[in-house]
Amino acid sequence: MNIAIYPGSFDPITNGHLDIATRAAKLFDKLIIGVYDTPNKPVLFSTQERAELISQAIAHLPNVEVQPFSGLTVDFAKKVKAKAMVRGLRMSADFEREFDMAMMTKKLYPELEFVCLMSRVEYQFLSSSLLKEAASLGGDIADLVPKPVSSALRRKFQGKA
Repeated sequence: MNIAIYPGSFDPITNGHLDIATRAAKLFDKLIIGVYDTPNKPVLFSTQERAELISQAIAHLPNVEVQPFSGLTVDFAKKVKAKAMVRGLRMSADFEREFDMAMMTKKLYPELEFVCLMSRVEYQFLSSSLLKEAASLGGDIADLVPKPVSSALRRKFQGKA
């Protein structure tokens, strides 16, 4: 079975992430979205909340599943027997970060292929951080995230805008 992982903090998952996952699901027999449980940045949603929101968003994709993980991403890839790691690229700044990550990944786990999918034009600007900022100030982000995420963001920021 040709298994790939799509790791990230996904705090929260956006339509850009979902687009990458949907396209990757067509390329691999199984795609595992790995929810990193201890990112080096503050998170709005707990690991369990992020995993549940992603599960709701990908319910229509039969060959995609969600698994929280901790530690090195390459160890997670080995654990699930992944042959590839999927990443989304937006702009040139993403490229530099992803290139560095790919080189470290190759050093730590040479058998794991690194597959980058270009973000669609309508998602080039989209990031979870920017999205949370807009939502916290009462901005309408409903067309940028799956419906369960839009509802969850409204609940988190209710009365704070």
